[in-house]
Amino acid sequence: MQGNSLIKTFALLFGIVSIYQLSFTFISSGLERKAEKAAISKISDSEVEYIVKRSREEVNYLDSIGDLPVLLYSSYNDAKKKELNQGLDLKGGINVILQISIKDLLKGLSENSANPKFNQALEIADELQKQSDQTYLESFFEAFDLDTDQTKLSSPDIFGNRTLSEISFDTSDDEIKNIIGIKIDESIVSAFEVLRKRIDKFGVTQPNIQRLGTSGRILVELPGAKDIDRIQNLLQSTAQLEFWETYKNDELGDFLLSADEYLRSIEDDNTINDKEESNIEDLLSEVEETTDETDSNQSNPLLSLIKSPSYQGAPILANFSPNDQELISAYLNLPEVRKLLPSAYRYIKFLWGKEDENGLISLYAIKTNRQNMPPLSGGVVVDASQSFDATNNPAVSMQMNSQGAKVWETLTERAYKQQTNIAIVLDDIVYSAPGVTRGAISGGRSEITGDFDLNEAIDLANVLRAGKLPASADIIQSEIVGPSLGQEAIDSGIYSFLIALMLVLVWMVFYYGISGFYADIALIFNLVLIFGILAGLGAVLTLPGIAGIVLTIGISVDANVLIFERIREEIRKEKGLKQSISDGFNNALSSILDA
Repeated sequence: MQGNSLIKTFALLFGIVSIYQLSFTFISSGLERKAEKAAISKISDSEVEYIVKRSREEVNYLDSIGDLPVLLYSSYNDAKKKELNQGLDLKGGINVILQISIKDLLKGLSENSANPKFNQALEIADELQKQSDQTYLESFFEAFDLDTDQTKLSSPDIFGNRTLSEISFDTSDDEIKNIIGIKIDESIVSAFEVLRKRIDKFGVTQPNIQRLGTSGRILVELPGAKDIDRIQNLLQSTAQLEFWETYKNDELGDFLLSADEYLRSIEDDNTINDKEESNIEDLLSEVEETTDETDSNQSNPLLSLIKSPSYQGAPILANFSPNDQELISAYLNLPEVRKLLPSAYRYIKFLWGKEDENGLISLYAIKTNRQNMPPLSGGVVVDASQSFDATNNPAVSMQMNSQGAKVWETLTERAYKQQTNIAIVLDDIVYSAPGVTRGAISGGRSEITGDFDLNEAIDLANVLRAGKLPASADIIQSEIVGPSLGQEAIDSGIYSFLIALMLVLVWMVFYYGISGFYADIALIFNLVLIFGILAGLGAVLTLPGIAGIVLTIGISVDANVLIFERIREEIRKEKGLKQSISDGFNNALSSILDA
């Protein structure tokens, strides 16, 4: 009797704990249904991109109630962390395959070599990849060996550099190929770890990240991911953070006037050469379709595209429409236009900022050098976190290492004395270009501000903290499991589970009477324990998991049937009810274990 009491006590406690764990799932799902209904009532089907707008409205609704108490012991944010996790097949999400650019890795290992044979081999490898099953590295080596030029891989301007200290001028090409293969594999592993850290910080449920062979491909599955654009930016961003000094716009006023004059003259004289001519004309035709100022563009090809000027002495040259970005970049990068720059500005680089609330983008003039190497890069960042600036807008705080802190102090001191700005550039996009108003900044503490929302600030901090990708990552295949497919899978799984459960419960009561009823209670209790333990352990429920639970129901019923039939046999032998039950359980045990 004492043993039975102990079993009953533990069963009761386990049942209470399981119900408690499952309650978080009911809380979160209930509030999400309310958010969905609120979004549907607020945004009609007739609106443009209503699905995207409803999704954003749901997120805003849930953010607004995230910390409000529910049932006196939880909140939505708390319940969301403790709910029963659902896999990609049930919850929907994104499934992508990323291709790490081996070409970028080779350029990095060669320190961006300008060697003609090296770069030609890269171009040929690009073509070979279109019709070959080889890896990119194999295609590159094949293209390099086919070239009759006697330049070796160990050449100082290819792989015989400071980055690859294990390679000397006497190292054979075969040895170098093995070394490069190892370095490429290490870089892919590094990219894999960086992606894993980024995704872990993003907070999706049970992400799945796998390397696919040795070709540089990585599979990523993110259950429950709704903001697809945000996920893609998170995965593809190389997080190449750079700090550059900028020119003032009044330093380049004469250059812009000269460039505009030159562009007008080549339009009038129709003297644009070959490829430059076709490129510019194509871009001009696109602009003419999207603007009503065609006549003005013909008289001032460059200046007429300015939508709003910046204040004098600012790092922003002017603000333009995003539709004109490609055309303006083509104008400013024409060799004849760059020749108009004074010799002191010959290494200037033009970069664009993010689109602002008015739908315009800013053009910055960056001070660069012959090597195009920034004075300070993101490699010195040891920590980053989302914060808020002085105007309570989202920002990102950074802490640099000692080496970076010294360079940062020098940069800010020079910017303070010259009253210039420092552009904070991420993946060739200028996020902000603050000035320095209080002297040199020591200690290596800095902040990135810009026109981005809270999620963008959080993602940027996570990306910087996780580190940069060693090369660009392109999504070569994506399968988005949308809400409809996810819900369809959920419904199918739940219906099959409920139908199987109801048929079993009804059959047991119909065939075995009160004994079947008690067996049904035990079966339901068993299911509560299963789901409660899954929720408590943070396990993931998938469609195969639901099928397994249905199988568990069948096995449980099979055990009950064996026991009841054995009891019936013992009763027919007239052993008495108590003895029949005891013998029935004992004799059925071997059959249950065999099953």
